Amino acid sequence: MKPIRILVDSFADEDAINAQMNNARDIMSRLDPVRFQVSTFVVGRPDARLTQRPATRLIQLPRRLQTVKILAEFIWGRHDILFYLKASPAARVYMSLRPKWLDKRIAIGTVESQSDLRNEPTIKPGQIRIWEQTVLRSDVLFSNSSSVKASLEKEYGLRSEVVPTGVDTKFFTPASERPASSRVRVLFVGSLRPFKGPQVVVRAAAQFRSAEFVIVGEGGMAPELKAQVQEDGLMNVTFTGNLGASALREQYRQADIFLFPSRWEGSPKVILEAAACGLPVIARKDYQPETVIDGQTGYLGGSDEELLERLGKLIASSDLRRDLGRASRTHSERFDWDLITRRWEEIFLRLASQCGAVRGS
Repeated sequence: MKPIRILVDSFADEDAINAQMNNARDIMSRLDPVRFQVSTFVVGRPDARLTQRPATRLIQLPRRLQTVKILAEFIWGRHDILFYLKASPAARVYMSLRPKWLDKRIAIGTVESQSDLRNEPTIKPGQIRIWEQTVLRSDVLFSNSSSVKASLEKEYGLRSEVVPTGVDTKFFTPASERPASSRVRVLFVGSLRPFKGPQVVVRAAAQFRSAEFVIVGEGGMAPELKAQVQEDGLMNVTFTGNLGASALREQYRQADIFLFPSRWEGSPKVILEAAACGLPVIARKDYQPETVIDGQTGYLGGSDEELLERLGKLIASSDLRRDLGRASRTHSERFDWDLITRRWEEIFLRLASQCGAVRGS
């Protein structure tokens, strides 16, 4: 049997911090090279795992004017499956042309956030339109959680299959020894936008001044948050900006609690990374994250007050932090990328067989 040829609509650059691009690289690097040939795009220095993987083609793009080359690969590239389709100009043109030439290759779209995008003011109408004209026109759709699946069906009447986001549990591991400190460290990782809830983290820092709070990420709220910290005289808040994978892992390892007050998510990979590093996680009930088991690996709250109340319990008890953190690590292993990638391999084989892409050798 000849290998299945997959074009992954993502970037292989090692310094890309976009969560979806990281997910794509994690999957690509683990696909069996005997059964799957992979092509993807690269602008700068590629991820070493992909340069070392056999049966991998990296398509070099210029830093500007990339659309034409990407579109040419979509149209004339020799692939059986187009995976991880992005909401981009090239994808929009390609998806509009497909019915005209009866392209029988399979386009796979992944949905990794709630589908009520019009309810989130930081997402512009133009961004929503291009998402509807690209990802949602894929031949098959996959959601990364049951909540995302339900949202997609409610908003657009579209069905999808659930494949969770994964985590590298060999890379994200608990610290062998926590730093000796009398202060509990609370960590937040995410873009500094209102729906992510960094303002709740600053509020928590004002309420629990005996604890340290570290905010990792960048975004439009940064000046406002820093001004609030200064106005309130908070000496227990640190802003790090965006961090690469290794530096981020160290922040997880130095922390005691992961606080993630975001209201509008799919299945946040930062929750899994924190869990894999042995942290109890506090998140919201709004999007029903399957990566947190309430009362066992952390807590799910329905309001700011409930989140802060749970945070207070964890700050006050090292035994509770230890027990929930250990359970959190164990639960994260169910989402290891090796296991998730095996599911993707089964899906690729099934879809390729249905469209006749699996050919006799």
